[in-house]
Amino acid sequence: MREREMLLRKIRQYDFTLKELNLYLDTHPGCRRALAMFQKYRKLRSDAYEEFTRRFGPLVPEQSENSDRWDWIDDPWPWERS
Repeated sequence: MREREMLLRKIRQYDFTLKELNLYLDTHPGCRRALAMFQKYRKLRSDAYEEFTRRFGPLVPEQSENSDRWDWIDDPWPWERS
C-alpha cells in the first residue's frame, strides 16, 4: 500500500477512535482513562493531518494556507491526488 493511502487510513482510524471516545465520554465524563485516550488520539490525529498536509497538500479546507487566493478548489481534489 502506498504511503499516502496508509496515512489516510491512519487518519480515518484516529477519527473513528475519537468519535467513539467522544460518545463514551458523553456518558462517562469522569473517566480519566478515556479522557487520556482521547487526548492521545487527538494528538496522533493532529500529527497525521500535519504530515499529510506537508507531504500531499491540504486534506480539508481549513488546512489551506494560501492568503492570496482560495486554492482549495484547484484540481486535483485532495482525495484524487497521488
